Amino acid sequence: MSHASGNLAHLLPPSWRQSITAWLQEDIPSFDYGGYVVGAKQDEATLWCKSSGVLAGCPFVDEIFAQLNCKVHWLVTEGTHVDVSAAPNKRVAVATVTGTARDLLMGERTALNLMARCAGIATRARKLADLKAKHGFKGVIAGTRKTTPGFRLVEKYGMLVGGVDQHRMDLSSMIMLKDNHVWSTGSITKAVHQAKRVGGFALKIEVECRSEVEAEEAIAAGADIVMLDNFEPKALGVAATSLKTRFPHVLIEGSGGITEETVVDYFSPHVDVLSMGSLTQGVPHVDYSLKIKQAHEK
Repeated sequence: MSHASGNLAHLLPPSWRQSITAWLQEDIPSFDYGGYVVGAKQDEATLWCKSSGVLAGCPFVDEIFAQLNCKVHWLVTEGTHVDVSAAPNKRVAVATVTGTARDLLMGERTALNLMARCAGIATRARKLADLKAKHGFKGVIAGTRKTTPGFRLVEKYGMLVGGVDQHRMDLSSMIMLKDNHVWSTGSITKAVHQAKRVGGFALKIEVECRSEVEAEEAIAAGADIVMLDNFEPKALGVAATSLKTRFPHVLIEGSGGITEETVVDYFSPHVDVLSMGSLTQGVPHVDYSLKIKQAHEK
């Protein structure tokens, strides 16, 4: 599970294992009837990738099966793009899992669901990272906080495996003042000043702006980042150039309606960040299956 810049599993906090426990409890709240059928004989299963995509979510799968006394042996390194188009039966073996039949099948669906989602996000992230490299965009492509409650850690992890920035993790990471903050407070200036009172020197302040005029007010009030929201591609480039020329220390982010199909139109030398909710919303899953080896296969 190595990665070019280090093992991403080392980012995970101790609490993530509790989430795995909770997911297994959700799926097996009382009796395991299928487990009774197969019993405790030792078996080996193959984890198959059945649609092309970036392999992601390996540490989570390891932990799912570890909690069920099973062992995973990876045949493909996390972060690898698996192409099934030319493979026999359009599938590629990415891991083997050993343990009792009952334990293997208890972990099967939780592991497959998690990998399908995580890999789907990593695959879209990789496509965006490749577009960034192909077109020489020097800024950052990032996700958003539009994540699934209870599953954010996995989704943000998938972004990193795919090669994009995960943006802020939560409301406690960076102070982002959006339109509702401004409207409730009364003005951009008031909102920024209030944020600076409690945020201290360690937290950056970002302000969502609907116009260049609003961005100028946010910068004057002390914002570190201005988000130009729902700008058309050409208008984003023009506004970013104007602001960056006058305020080179401020980061310029473009956001709102940007997709994999349109992101290239938003590339500009004066845009520092492009954030995309589509990194986590409406992402196709990568198809995986877990199959216990039959006697003639062992």
